[in-house]
Amino acid sequence: MALGTSPEPQGLANPPLDDLMNHADSKYALAIFAAKRARQINSYFTQLNEGLLQNVGPLVEYQNQEKPLSIAFREIDEGLLEETLGEDDVNEGN
Repeated sequence: MALGTSPEPQGLANPPLDDLMNHADSKYALAIFAAKRARQINSYFTQLNEGLLQNVGPLVEYQNQEKPLSIAFREIDEGLLEETLGEDDVNEGN
């Protein structure tokens, strides 16, 4: 193995989309699910700086500069969240 390479690359496809699809009914549902959780995580970090805590923080270990969407995808992949579409989400595409 060459120096500086790893057998399991980290990046946009980690966790893989196929693994994430086991936790949602469709790609649309997965996108909505992950985006909503990422907004909650982002709000948590913002509120943390302001001394407020109204949202639940990350449920998995995270790196200092990691994006909220990446954290949300890992939470979904580990089965820590349960996906439930609300009435607004179901009717949004119509």
